[in-house]
Amino acid sequence: MSFLRDFEERYLSSLRRKTLRTLRGRSFLLIALAAICFVSSCRKATPTLSLLVWEGYADPSFLQEFEATCHCKVVAAYMGSSDELVAKLRGGAASNYDVISPSSDVATMLSRSGLVAPLDLAKIPNYSQLSPKLTGMPLVKNDGKVYGVPLTWGPNPLLYDKTAFVKAPTTWAELWDPKYKDKLSLWDDLSTVYMAAQVLGFGKQDPSAIYTLSDAQLDQVKAKLIALKPNIRKLWSTGGELTNLFQNHEVIAAMGWPLVTNQLHKAGLPIEEEIPAEGTTGWIDHLMITSASENKDLAYALLNYMISARAQKQLSDVTGYIPANPQAAALMTADQRHDLHLDDIDDYQKQIVFWQDVPRRTKYTEIWNEVKASQ
Repeated sequence: MSFLRDFEERYLSSLRRKTLRTLRGRSFLLIALAAICFVSSCRKATPTLSLLVWEGYADPSFLQEFEATCHCKVVAAYMGSSDELVAKLRGGAASNYDVISPSSDVATMLSRSGLVAPLDLAKIPNYSQLSPKLTGMPLVKNDGKVYGVPLTWGPNPLLYDKTAFVKAPTTWAELWDPKYKDKLSLWDDLSTVYMAAQVLGFGKQDPSAIYTLSDAQLDQVKAKLIALKPNIRKLWSTGGELTNLFQNHEVIAAMGWPLVTNQLHKAGLPIEEEIPAEGTTGWIDHLMITSASENKDLAYALLNYMISARAQKQLSDVTGYIPANPQAAALMTADQRHDLHLDDIDDYQKQIVFWQDVPRRTKYTEIWNEVKASQ
């Protein structure tokens, strides 16, 4: 998958926009948001918008402004995996949520499921500011309709404690070294299956082949992961769990998220991240409105707000993820743009095999469950 020389150019060109234009854009955003929210809030005294999203996507630092402008309350539940999201929606909980943030591995399936509503892009004026490479992808399109707006994207890197390594780890394969017994953590997610497939070289010729493994290949992945189990202290399900494992010095390395790196840096811990030589998987997260939502006007207002340049910059501040709106770069410092790889975005994304629909997802899940159950 390629994201993008023209994406990089848009980021860099956005930096040349004059401050006056940025301020005028922000004023227009607030006026438009207030108008949309006025319409949606007239129906209820204090409407509540319910979200089911990844950690970091409902932080008060950027949602308080939306709540104040729209005179509403936003409540959020957090998911630990794409499978958890799908299970909740299919299990009858779809009516409990107005907005969800599926990743690229299940976004296509959801677009065809009837669980999410097709979007009227005329109600999302900031959609035109998003990267054309992101909006041009078929992930959330079905029968000529669009079911989601790109929010952010990023990798699943190798996180490590600098104080525990004489030399920074550069490959996933190093994690199998017996000297790391009981010192590692992995994500309780199919991403761990994909990682083992990369270690075994199944994506060497075609990186996306890790999403279409045969039974024989999956058996090899299973054996490889079982061999790693002595080194695994704990599997993590939420970013907060992994953050605590590092803070308590229970682990020295893990597959993680930039969000965790960001949180640990703010806590003063010497945690760094690396994209190993084998590459890593990554994701493109979208915002979708559920078909069962009774607050669709307010949900549209939230989608429009969340993809604005200002909210995108604030989202990156919290998560360390890369914004879908190139204009957010104009609001960042040079250091932040560098840390987000906005100055080498094309080379950076080449190291990431972005999640996509897995035709045999049930079989992958079966293999992962067998790994976890093994002694």
